[in-house]
Amino acid sequence: MEDTKRIVEIDGVKVEVDLRQAKRVDTFKVGDNIKILDKEYSDYKVKPGIIVDFAEFQELPTIVIAIFDEGSWSSAPSIKFVYYNEKTADKIEMVPASEDELKLSKDGVIEKFEREIQKRKNEYTDLQNQLEYFKKHFLKECKEGEKDGSEE
Repeated sequence: MEDTKRIVEIDGVKVEVDLRQAKRVDTFKVGDNIKILDKEYSDYKVKPGIIVDFAEFQELPTIVIAIFDEGSWSSAPSIKFVYYNEKTADKIEMVPASEDELKLSKDGVIEKFEREIQKRKNEYTDLQNQLEYFKKHFLKECKEGEKDGSEE
């Protein structure tokens, strides 16, 4: 068989398909793990995502995708939403995540956000302590200076 043809079984019926004219059709549902190829300036980035909604607008049906960015040592994890439709298809490509790939797990994402929340709570506490120290040690009323000024 040539490289341009493939045997495909559909409902128990084997069909020879000419791959030069075949079109790939993917079926997606809410909750599917997917990959997004996102063009950022002159670079492409592959990002993990999850389909969260199908917005059935009459004029422009749209797939709503939550993209999780794990962050790095200098940035916090975040979730951004991408809206995939006819007008964004030239900037974004979407494919199903393969079974061999690591998928986003609910527990893993929750853990990363909880870790970031704790980090920021610690930063908040540290800032509160610095503020209290400043108020206590640098904002003392200068009673001696007031006495010197009032005596003259």
